[in-house]
Amino acid sequence: MNAPVAKFWAVIPAAGVGRRMGAERPKQYLQLAGRAVIEHTLERFLNHPGLQGVVVAVSDGDPYWPRLKHASDARIERVSGGAERADSVRNALLALVDRAAGSDWVLVHDAARPCLAAEDLARLLQTLRDHPVGGILGTPARDTMKRVNAEGEIEATVDRATLWHALTPQMFRLGPLLRSLELARENAWTVTDEASAMEQAGLKPGIVDGRADNIKITRPEDLAYAEWLLGRTG
Repeated sequence: MNAPVAKFWAVIPAAGVGRRMGAERPKQYLQLAGRAVIEHTLERFLNHPGLQGVVVAVSDGDPYWPRLKHASDARIERVSGGAERADSVRNALLALVDRAAGSDWVLVHDAARPCLAAEDLARLLQTLRDHPVGGILGTPARDTMKRVNAEGEIEATVDRATLWHALTPQMFRLGPLLRSLELARENAWTVTDEASAMEQAGLKPGIVDGRADNIKITRPEDLAYAEWLLGRTG
């Protein structure tokens, strides 16, 4: 008997407040080309025919999410966000346990990364669908990299040949990713992204070369750049 075909799900942690933006609302709800940033992000996944559904982790009492048209989309489930990104992702994965197999793939993507190219998403799915661990989108470091001390002084130039910028989506199987996040929680590991949790659990994620314009909106100038990118690509 053939093994069941793994399905694909998306998880969007969207409980952050975006302090570096200095805006009146979290960055995922800022206006971008006529819609909230997170609406552009969600459309990148909702428009892909291979995805089963999306889980969005939103802060309890968030006044902005209910105003979006996506809040009533049957393909999207809302769960409570956590204090940290890893907590939000864990809550979303727990919501999937009852309807997804442990071997199903989960793609975790930043809410404030609205410029994901359709071809990058397709390449990630195709490249990693048979990978034993899973992996992430990334771009090789192109600039000269410096290691700096606490006083803001350069200590060394770092060889960039093996350095990559980690992007999202990050794609792992539901069971192993949830176990890795549980281990991180129990051992107080520092988890900056899903790949770091998998790495600390002893696994070796793959990396797929992606577009450098898959930017994360973090600072005010990023919003204007993202609007230009969206206008260029439609």
